[in-house]
Order: sequence, then structure tokens, then C-alpha cells
Amino acid sequence: MFIRIFKHFKYIYLFLFIILINCQIKESSNNHGILFLENRANKLEISKSNKNDVVNIIGQPHSKSIDNENEWIYIERVLVKGEYHKLGRNILKSSNILFLEFDKFGILKNKKLFNKDDIKKISFSNKKTENDLSKSSFVEKLFTSLKAKMYRRK
Repeated sequence: MFIRIFKHFKYIYLFLFIILINCQIKESSNNHGILFLENRANKLEISKSNKNDVVNIIGQPHSKSIDNENEWIYIERVLVKGEYHKLGRNILKSSNILFLEFDKFGILKNKKLFNKDDIKKISFSNKKTENDLSKSSFVEKLFTSLKAKMYRRK
């Protein structure tokens, strides 16, 4: 009888071990971009910091504006694993975008920090751009269908 009870304890200990091995003290996160972007942005002072100060504090920008070389964009995105009821899918913990604008002398003129809630408020146009270059002519469509029929019979 004692041996039977001991067998059940093995299964209970195994079950508890599997459950507890999945517990983590520190949550795992997947980072993209500049970490702690908000803290670094607070170190920048408008009308005092220049491009070199920004590069020393934050680093090189992720992208620069197409039209204006004096507009820099920095990105931070942090994903964490979801809870058990989310089935372990990644959840967006924070998403920050820092937009810096410099004057013609390289002095910081304006800075804007957009967080996750601000990004949700941005509206995008639903219009679609027509691309005349990718449209194929009647002859191309005809040859494509003939080619597909030829190779399908093999």
C-alpha cells in the first residue's frame, strides 16, 4: 500500500515540476530599436542640443525624412509574451516614436514623442494607388495562360 501512494507522489511531483519550470521571475521581452527612448529624449534640450549631441545620447537615426535631411526619426518597440489565456502570443508592451527636427545650423528645433496611444489615433487614407506599369497587356495575359495550359498537361 505504501508503494502505491509513493507512485502517486511521483506523478504529483512531476506535474508540479512542469508547472513551476514555466514560471519566470523576469518577463521575457523582444526589443526592437532604441531602448528607453523616452528617457533619452528627455535629456535633449530644444534650442541647445545639436546633431552631435543627439548622436551621442541616442545614436544614429533609424530613418531621415525623404524631403528634409534635418528631420530624424527614432523607433522603440517592446513585445512581451502573453499570459496563459492569451496562449503565449506576443503583446505590444510599448511602442514609441521620436521625431526630431533641426534647423539649418543643426540645432534641435522641435521634438515630438509619440507613444502607443498616440499612434492609434493617427488616421490613414483608404485610397489605393493604381499602378499602370504592373498591368499586363492582352498579349501578355494570352501567352501566360497558354504557357500555364501547356505545362499543366505534362
